[in-house]
Amino acid sequence: MAELWLFLMALTVAFLLPGPDMIVLLQTGARRGRGAALATAVGLGIARGCHVALAALGLSALFKTAPWTFDLVRLAGAAYLMWIGFQCLRTPLWSSFEEREAQTGKHSGYQAIRRGLLTNLLNPKALLFCSVLLPQFIAPTSGPVLEQFAILGVVLVSVGFLFDSAYALVGVALGRWIQRSPSAQRVQQWLFGSLLIGFAVRLTFVQQS
Repeated sequence: MAELWLFLMALTVAFLLPGPDMIVLLQTGARRGRGAALATAVGLGIARGCHVALAALGLSALFKTAPWTFDLVRLAGAAYLMWIGFQCLRTPLWSSFEEREAQTGKHSGYQAIRRGLLTNLLNPKALLFCSVLLPQFIAPTSGPVLEQFAILGVVLVSVGFLFDSAYALVGVALGRWIQRSPSAQRVQQWLFGSLLIGFAVRLTFVQQS
């Protein structure tokens, strides 16, 4: 398998770039606490595993032959990000740590996993990223192609989960820092909500290369 360390470097650069996954993790950690944020990271990991499998099956070719499928996923993803963004803007502030914990307890781990899953799964750019990146590090002479896809997929999902967990914990720390400042909470709400809406708008204009 060709140059695994280059693959790790490429993943590191990709996961350091700001995107909707990062913003959702930070917002969830700040708003709902560590459990919900890590559950969201699990959902993102499941979605990335699905993208790796779809890339191995050549689904990106379907986007080329039937462009409407790409547009369908793109618009569904944009609508979902828009909905999350507006939810961020509409969420009431909490005035104490106890109130924050009470509100956090209303959200199940299943809901958080679903949030992470849909955020990434409905982003066609994530599938195209896997479809473009993974084949570059597969050498037909190094063994079965599907086996190499599986190994690289496990590495991608594992590295992604490490970064996602770090962003989740940063979000938790941010939430503790702003929990007694209504003005800081409001800035956080508008910042994260506006960024998610901005990513949604940008996704509506994404075209296949």
